[in-house]
Amino acid sequence: MRTAVLNTGTELLLGDVRDGHLSFIAREIFSLRLRIGEQRTVPDGAAIRDALADLFSRAEILFVTGGLGPTTDDITRDIVADLLGLELRQDAELLASLQQRLKTRGIKWTARIARQADVTAGAQILPNENGSASGLYFRANINPRIRSPHLFLLPGPPRELQPMFRELAMPILRSIVQGPHSLERRLYKIAGIGESIVEETIGEKVLAIPGIELGYCARPGEVDVRILGEPDAIERADTIVRRELGLSIFSTSDESLEEVLVKLLTERKETLALAESCTGGLLANRITNVPGASKVFVAGHVVYANEAKINMLGIDKNLIEKHGAVSEPVARVMAEGARARARSAYALATTGIAGPTGGSEEKPVGTVYVALAFADQETAVKRFLFPSDREIFKELTAQAAFEMLRTRLIGFGVGAIDLNRPGGSVNRPSHQ
Repeated sequence: MRTAVLNTGTELLLGDVRDGHLSFIAREIFSLRLRIGEQRTVPDGAAIRDALADLFSRAEILFVTGGLGPTTDDITRDIVADLLGLELRQDAELLASLQQRLKTRGIKWTARIARQADVTAGAQILPNENGSASGLYFRANINPRIRSPHLFLLPGPPRELQPMFRELAMPILRSIVQGPHSLERRLYKIAGIGESIVEETIGEKVLAIPGIELGYCARPGEVDVRILGEPDAIERADTIVRRELGLSIFSTSDESLEEVLVKLLTERKETLALAESCTGGLLANRITNVPGASKVFVAGHVVYANEAKINMLGIDKNLIEKHGAVSEPVARVMAEGARARARSAYALATTGIAGPTGGSEEKPVGTVYVALAFADQETAVKRFLFPSDREIFKELTAQAAFEMLRTRLIGFGVGAIDLNRPGGSVNRPSHQ
């Protein structure tokens, strides 16, 4: 069935609010073999009417987000009622519920709030347990004289939309979409290998399987591989992907690389410390964003200046003068110093040239050294080259550091990875 999403709100187009509704709805409806065929985002006002009028003629299922609140720019329900030629009237039960909700929360009642109790004739109310704006569902062609799709009007805030969608919209969708829902989706997350190399490794083999869809999504230092198809085809493709990419796959869910690290460290009852220069605390930030990180993360040192490296980590001033702050010897002692001070099982260190200035012929902009210190073995240090803007440079460095630790934790051995052998591991991340 042709399915579309219409996001409303000037704030989305100004960049004040980031839209996450498309990805959420797409994931939820996939189990019903529904795919989003089109998404539009329009500002508040007349543009909503134009978009709805166009989509009414082409979509079979349409999700509309936003514009159900009490303010003057919340006009979605009014426009829909007008386009469908249906009366918009106040629902007494919904009005009483709104009044009680605001009274319980000590919020002053205003006349405009009552607009949220207006319901189009024939629409099914989708109660909002997490906000004041109820959703509405209109069956297809609810007015026989006007062609219209199955239409869902949903509130804009994700904390309101998502539970409403799961608990109320999905049961309606299941009754609409008939037939078996056997289409499956698999996801494989890979760090440190370029998209083109991943594609070269598995692309032709997987696409040779009838009925398989294969897609890639690249982000700094990471590639997601997605396969879609019937169960039998999915199993055949899964065998190929796992055989060819092997331990380079760090997750088959939506886990981030730092979530995987926290899980591995927790299982092993081991700890981590960090010494960051060029990444400015990004590694620590990402690790501490993971629930349960306090069990494994001991300490982080942001030693941006040379004086900080000397005073906080005890690095010999002569070592920095001889080799430079961005060097293998300095990265090595940074990691060892952080590990010694925290008494942790592992320590990662980063030092590099983010640019746009500061590079040389020997160490161009984008050069970075990542070190991993751990017990009973020599500290591993790897040099990478990430010539990009400062933010991407830091993301790539963080990914490289986390992947070094992950390969060590799974018993792969640091430095045992060959970029041209994805099933093995990665010696240096690629941007291809």
